[in-house]
Amino acid sequence: MLNAILGSPAHDSALAESPAIAPALVMGEWRTGGPQAERVGPYVRRVVSRATVANETMVHEAVRYAHHSARQVAALAPAARAEILERAAAGASRHRDEFARLIALELGKPIKDGRGEMDRVADTFSVCAAEARRIGGDLLPVAGWARGIGNTALTYRAPAGVALAITPFNAPANLLAHKLGASFAAGNTTIVKAPPQAPAVSAAIVALLLDAGAPIEAVQLLHGGGDVGAALCAAPEIAVISFTGSAQTGAAVARAAGAKRLVLELGGNAATIVCQDADVAHAAAVCARTGYTNSGQSCISVQRVYVERTRFEAFVAAFGKEVAALKVGDPLDPATDVGSMVDEEAAERVVTWAAEAAAGGATIASGGIRTGATVAPTIVVDPPADANVVTREVFGALVALLPYDDFDDVLAACNGSRYGLQAGLFTQDIGRIVTAWRELEVGGLIVNGSSNFRLDHVPFGGVKDSGFGRESPACMIEDYTVVKTLLLRGLSIWGTRS
Repeated sequence: MLNAILGSPAHDSALAESPAIAPALVMGEWRTGGPQAERVGPYVRRVVSRATVANETMVHEAVRYAHHSARQVAALAPAARAEILERAAAGASRHRDEFARLIALELGKPIKDGRGEMDRVADTFSVCAAEARRIGGDLLPVAGWARGIGNTALTYRAPAGVALAITPFNAPANLLAHKLGASFAAGNTTIVKAPPQAPAVSAAIVALLLDAGAPIEAVQLLHGGGDVGAALCAAPEIAVISFTGSAQTGAAVARAAGAKRLVLELGGNAATIVCQDADVAHAAAVCARTGYTNSGQSCISVQRVYVERTRFEAFVAAFGKEVAALKVGDPLDPATDVGSMVDEEAAERVVTWAAEAAAGGATIASGGIRTGATVAPTIVVDPPADANVVTREVFGALVALLPYDDFDDVLAACNGSRYGLQAGLFTQDIGRIVTAWRELEVGGLIVNGSSNFRLDHVPFGGVKDSGFGRESPACMIEDYTVVKTLLLRGLSIWGTRS
């Protein structure tokens, strides 16, 4: 099935090819019949994939099958799970170019960024394999208290059972690899709800794991809209839900889920601070490169850059020069830095918010226009503090540059956001670094880098409306497993005299 979904890796013939198939996987069967949803590529403006849309019957079938399959998947030894995940990692590297091309077609992401995403998929599956081998438990010190004398207690981490993975469009391959890889490493069966914007990429990742040797009972895949996600969230058979997406949708997921374990990685409005002692040229280059990656469609993309006032003018000039050097265009061209956004509606929101900021007194130093779903990299200089480009999540090809005078005040400005996912800080002052780490209301701080940097084996997640829980294989396996305790009365490996 993997080869059927990915098709030919030849870039020069891509536009002439038929749409990719994105079948559903239910009860061990790939299904292509029934209603189809067509995905129109935002750059090529033609149908690039067709997905088999789930109905109510398919949802119920998937949930029942997952419930009955959970024990079979849990019976697979951790070493066997790890070996499968290692083969999946190798497969991700082997099919790197085909995946990148499909990502470019479905989402308009530049092919070089798609290749980078697949490198991360390979790393993610490899880390999940390593974590599968580390799953264990504890011998508890019960004899340290009088009532525990003469007893022994142990724990181990058991699979939760049925996991639900709801993934977003912006990094559809790697974010699914995180959820599916960690869930399988933990010994669960997983139902994947794919994003409508990237159905074929999602199907290909599922097929990749199966091709690596995962049992068919380990995963199912459903396509559809919010109604499908809501029905899955409400199903009592689901033990744990991992969701990545907007804060609004995350709240809906929580309401539908009820009393289930949740891992929510939601929106962001990431700030990066450039201090007086920073290397301005370096900071500008990093912020320009990471502010427009994937057209800014990342929850940690550089959105607000606060620059110490005496360095502000130099930073604006350096940043503008770096942005001007970015190549905008065909995502299938290996030289392209900025492709299209996910659709024209998203692109229009970006240029509208830029125009609103300009009406409030800001300067649009670059961009502020779109062609279809492609937004020219937009720089908004010194917008009002209450402008949408400052207070809301842009999730697009726009960076706002703002001057600041006092370090404590800029920390407060960063914290004024309802989001708190990740922040960046350029400085050599260890005092400022520690202060920012302590005071910033974010899940992670990147020093001498922008907010838009992530290592897939390092805990990642936010506070406030950016969600809760942490996404790295080790952290996710904790969420995907339950602690089971064994207490042996009258049997002790410790001393028994009181």
